[in-house]
Amino acid sequence: MAREGHAPQCSKQDFADGYHRRRPEHSALYKVIQAYWPEFAERAEEIGGLPDFVKKEFEAFLDCGVLERGFVAVKCPDCGFERLVGFSCKTRSFCPSCVGRRMNDTAVHLVDRVLPEVPIRQWICSMPFSIRYIMGYDKKLCADILSAFASELMHFYKTRGKQALGLRSINQAHSGAVTILQRFDSALRLNPHAHTLALDGVYVRDESSGVLGFHPLPVPTHQEVEQLASCIAAKCEKVMRKHGRWVDEDHADSEPDQLSLEHPALATCYQASVSGVEILSERAGRPCLRLLTDPPAITTVKDPGAMAMVRGFSVHGITDVDGRDRGRLEKLCRYIARPPIAQKRLHLLDDGRIRYDFKHVWKDGTKAIVLSPLDFIARLCALVPPPYFHLTRFHALLAPNSALRAEVVPKPDAQAKQPEQLQLFDVNDPNAEKTEPSSKPNSRGRLPWAWLLKRVFKIDITVCPRCQGSLRIIELVTDSATIAKRLAEAGLAPMPPPKPPPPIKGQLALKFD
Repeated sequence: MAREGHAPQCSKQDFADGYHRRRPEHSALYKVIQAYWPEFAERAEEIGGLPDFVKKEFEAFLDCGVLERGFVAVKCPDCGFERLVGFSCKTRSFCPSCVGRRMNDTAVHLVDRVLPEVPIRQWICSMPFSIRYIMGYDKKLCADILSAFASELMHFYKTRGKQALGLRSINQAHSGAVTILQRFDSALRLNPHAHTLALDGVYVRDESSGVLGFHPLPVPTHQEVEQLASCIAAKCEKVMRKHGRWVDEDHADSEPDQLSLEHPALATCYQASVSGVEILSERAGRPCLRLLTDPPAITTVKDPGAMAMVRGFSVHGITDVDGRDRGRLEKLCRYIARPPIAQKRLHLLDDGRIRYDFKHVWKDGTKAIVLSPLDFIARLCALVPPPYFHLTRFHALLAPNSALRAEVVPKPDAQAKQPEQLQLFDVNDPNAEKTEPSSKPNSRGRLPWAWLLKRVFKIDITVCPRCQGSLRIIELVTDSATIAKRLAEAGLAPMPPPKPPPPIKGQLALKFD
């Protein structure tokens, strides 16, 4: 979606090889944040302000991929083909590009280096509404609840393995899992819940050969999952009480709310996001508007299968995949690590409000929500994870410190050909083009950006679309004067200042409760 009255920033080389440089400044998400973030931050300052990690997330997003904020110049030494690539913000909350990159990076890592070629089952554990707010900011509590869920799930598999295989002890059975914490639901509300990929069976070491062999287990029944949900609820409630933070309908929280004391503006965003109400419009204190359609037809009553709910803890284990189907497994990994916002379903309305369409219609017929721009930003604030908190966790057999991990994870393929990484060279050096680029991605840390584009989208940006030579990085442009000069040379007009945001009905009444 192009900015009104301004042609998209395009160069003739942008479409030469199927690679399109992203232009975040033309998206609805960017326009809303660019126009309304300063006002939101100003109103938050009136009651103490937002923590630095939230403000940095928004400020970094506004610079992400925008050439006026700096870029990398890439050039082919042979034919002179040149491309400009904007810097990324590397955030991990709502930026579609950077979280999308993390999604693909995580999926490739899990499929290539972690998950063995055995049956995999996806387990989803949702928490009661009463503890979602606390889990949103209390890192230690959230980590302990995730550990409690994972330990009960691993015990569930080991117990079933002992019974099915006639083992002497559950310690002879070994299983493993990977958990990714999602902080959002389809309505962009704060909803911390676990998506776990568990080995759908157990490993048992053969006493004669000493080989660790995998034994698949049958699909769990509704009764078994209900018992599992009951154990998970009991253990999580125990964790909550240990932290002195258990909240239910009949008992008040026994500990003071530290978030509301330290950061009242963020606490208000959390509370509004969990409950789905607006706080910064004429509808303050009321649920956001919903667009309805005919509810989906229910023809038959389905068997509950591998799902159950006990005291607000919902456990769902219906989805499974054959681990030998690496393509389908990678798709499932991308699904559980996906960004919270689908930009194609985010729309700006004529009156300045935002409509967000759901991928699937809810049971009551809700197909979309409508939010004021400031309430939309408030929900984004709630989706920013606290710093130094791991969103991906490994359990039991797949944990990094497991003594048995090396026996089950996939072995690296030494023969696999990796795409070349972009290398830095001096354009004035006559021998620069003779330098051979590295062909191996870094074995530690994040996979190279160019490597992921080749793996996921089948686009090799290290190859010149004109002469099929190797592209090289020639310059990192960060100075404002140099940026303006290089953009003019590339035929790219500077981005104009943002237009004033459209007036919002009832804007004078906006305030934090």
